[in-house]
Amino acid sequence: MASDMASSTFPWLTLSIFVPIVAGLLVLLLGRDDRPGFTRWLALAGSVLGFLVTLPLYTGFNPATADMQFVENTPWIETFAVNYHLGIDGISLWFVLLTAFITVIVVLAGWEVITKRVAQYMGAFLILSGLMVGVFSSLDGMLFYVFFEATLIPMYLIIGVWGGPNRVYAAFKFFLYTLLGSLLTLVAFIYLWHAADGSFDILTWHQLPLGQTAQVLVFIALLAAFAVKVPMWPVHTWLPDAHVEAPTGGSVVLAAIMLKLGAYGFLRFSLPIAPDASHSLAGLMIALSLIAVIYIGLVAIVQDDMKKLVAYSSVAHMGFVTLGFFLFNTAGMEGAIVQMVSHGFVSGAMFLCIGVLYDRMHTRRIADYGGVINVMPRFVTFFVLFSLANSGLPATSGFVGEFTVIMGAVEYNFWIGLLTATALIWGAVYSLWMLKRVAFGEIGNDNVRAMPDLSAREFFILGIMAVMVLYMGIHPKPFTDVMHVSVQALLQHVSISKL
Repeated sequence: MASDMASSTFPWLTLSIFVPIVAGLLVLLLGRDDRPGFTRWLALAGSVLGFLVTLPLYTGFNPATADMQFVENTPWIETFAVNYHLGIDGISLWFVLLTAFITVIVVLAGWEVITKRVAQYMGAFLILSGLMVGVFSSLDGMLFYVFFEATLIPMYLIIGVWGGPNRVYAAFKFFLYTLLGSLLTLVAFIYLWHAADGSFDILTWHQLPLGQTAQVLVFIALLAAFAVKVPMWPVHTWLPDAHVEAPTGGSVVLAAIMLKLGAYGFLRFSLPIAPDASHSLAGLMIALSLIAVIYIGLVAIVQDDMKKLVAYSSVAHMGFVTLGFFLFNTAGMEGAIVQMVSHGFVSGAMFLCIGVLYDRMHTRRIADYGGVINVMPRFVTFFVLFSLANSGLPATSGFVGEFTVIMGAVEYNFWIGLLTATALIWGAVYSLWMLKRVAFGEIGNDNVRAMPDLSAREFFILGIMAVMVLYMGIHPKPFTDVMHVSVQALLQHVSISKL
């Protein structure tokens, strides 16, 4: 089997987790504010190395099997049968690669902007990167929980130390929301451990014969953590505050990767462990997702702060993801996973663009801009591309996932498909209306007139993101091919009742 072949090879997953964590600790240890240049280069070297060690996961991956690959399994806390058990399939592979890729972008994005506590800032992102890779590759429930909770700490510090005026309030709100949701999940994990005769093995949990009541309770307990993290309506209110106050790098990682931790939880836990409950509660999940897609899209339209607008658009786009999961068809689920990866590029790029403007004007209010294209034509070229991708323009990555989910929704129920499709309208309205007011028309004021165009570093960062958005939009096949067999296996598993 492929998993056996992969398990006997080099421990690439351990390297993918611990190279960025060790690099982050080295940056904290060796980096000093009186040597910011050295600190930045050390952080960049660590992030690039962290990305390079994930590439063999892609080159050595066998997309023809749904088995876990690159498996590592070592006893950790033997008293409770907790193992250091890692492995990836076609669903988790892309998120490991995305996490490592975005970390390099974030280090580059903070290069000149962060001037105080540079080592702590860069170190926090590197450590966070390793912890998030750990979430995506854990095959042991307790190991997953440790990584899942540990990601809160660096992000809490990133928002609380380098954020805006209300950073402490936003950091506390972020921390409390996500921590409280996760406590119920711990209860569910302990219950599953008992039910599996003292095993934390996630693949064993997938096979557990649970009754309907047990499944519903487990599903709701898991939902408490994953819905907050996605975030789904109505537990989404922490996200706009966190985004507005977070530094640019914090917003990029939050939108591009951290929201995916919750969505990934549905795929790895909720659906396979509680298939009957997933089917019986699908109507509720679809309803909550549609509210996020439509209502939050309307909320985004009336925002006067660019970051808040993109934050609400993230909630709307993640509504597509949860919707796709609970349609129980190939188009819905593959579309949702593609949408997760695409959202990582598009929302990350949108926050980078807003960061470029904020670095020059120190305001995020749409009304403070106007006519930016007259002084920053290169910047606006990228801004237009990412805004169109955010609204689902064909040939951009934003279109592929959303269109496929809509196809899955129509297959499930025509009226749900029709409601889902309205999201493309709201997406175009809020993205393009913000673009029009910020970028086009006469120059708004003297502050805008004095803004310089993109530096070489900014052009390079936005250029890489643009290449990814266009490549994924024009040629999505490499992305879908890797996940197809794993998605089919998951759908097959969820279609079989445990009752």
